[in-house]
Amino acid sequence: PGLSYTWLFNNNTLHLQEDSRRFVSQTTGNLYLAKVEPWDVGNYTCAVSSAAAQRRVWGPPTALTLRGDGAMGEYEPKIEVRFPETTYAAQGSSVRLECFALGK
Repeated sequence: PGLSYTWLFNNNTLHLQEDSRRFVSQTTGNLYLAKVEPWDVGNYTCAVSSAAAQRRVWGPPTALTLRGDGAMGEYEPKIEVRFPETTYAAQGSSVRLECFALGK
């Protein structure tokens, strides 16, 4: 709680307000990119801020490169279900079931 996540692209803050291809989860800090384009190639750095601690910390840069052969290797299209057959919930509570697909 109280953490804020920002991503930098080639040392410049990513401004995502008008970008429908990129999204930063303020829950996990993950950066999601849809439909990667050649201009997305570069270095991405995560910055985590805490207003309470008045501190900001940067992670190491992560390089994004395009594969020339188009192969996705371990990221070949697949669908995974990550919740049990039965999910229990108290009456009146909220439940969140996630489905996530990754591939080309």
